[in-house]
Amino acid sequence: MILAASGLTKSFGRLRVVDGVALSVADGEAVGVVGPNGAGKTTLFSLLAGALAPDAGEVRLAGRDVTALPAEARARAGLARTHQIPRPFGKLTVFENALVGACFARSLSEREATPLVGEALETTGLLGRADRVAGGLPLLDRKRLELARALACAPKLLLLDEIAGGLTEGECRTLIAIIKAINARGVAIVWIEHIVHALLATTTRLIAMNFGRIVADGDPAEVMASREVREIYLGQKL
Repeated sequence: MILAASGLTKSFGRLRVVDGVALSVADGEAVGVVGPNGAGKTTLFSLLAGALAPDAGEVRLAGRDVTALPAEARARAGLARTHQIPRPFGKLTVFENALVGACFARSLSEREATPLVGEALETTGLLGRADRVAGGLPLLDRKRLELARALACAPKLLLLDEIAGGLTEGECRTLIAIIKAINARGVAIVWIEHIVHALLATTTRLIAMNFGRIVADGDPAEVMASREVREIYLGQKL
């Protein structure tokens, strides 16, 4: 089991954003996460990645309790994350951006990190753009660079936060193919996304969240067809 979280809770003032969430992910599994805005999905990712400390609960990575560890320690332990809005270092090249991820997340020298960076850029289709300045990249390439920076950390578990947002249908298909290739190499994936068909094409398990809680967890088609999930998305009782 690459990830096991239990009882995760996080409040901001009187608002409980994550409410006693338990989540497990097997080695190499691909899991999708859906839910309306404000359901607590991104906050859950921040708790798993170490960007936020939980008010209660536990996070285990490959059997190791990492609840008290900061994000950089979890990265060294094999967890990487992408963010909804790519923010590359605009004045650095594509290669240099990915190199930063590998060097700092894995505490590697540039020489040690270079093979990881090359592999990450090849996997994401950016090897031919390695010398381009990141600030001038179109949206799809910024998304791919966000993935490449995470991959350069050599993760065992990759958390993807709405990485397909804003892409055209064709660009989304390109991204799906990359993510499926990453997963096929044994990297476990947990992917938050509003573009449900992307999750249905990529994952073998789907989790639905609402008001900080998991309300459904199982086969993707069955979860999306469930009465409770349809009520959440349609906003009315069925």
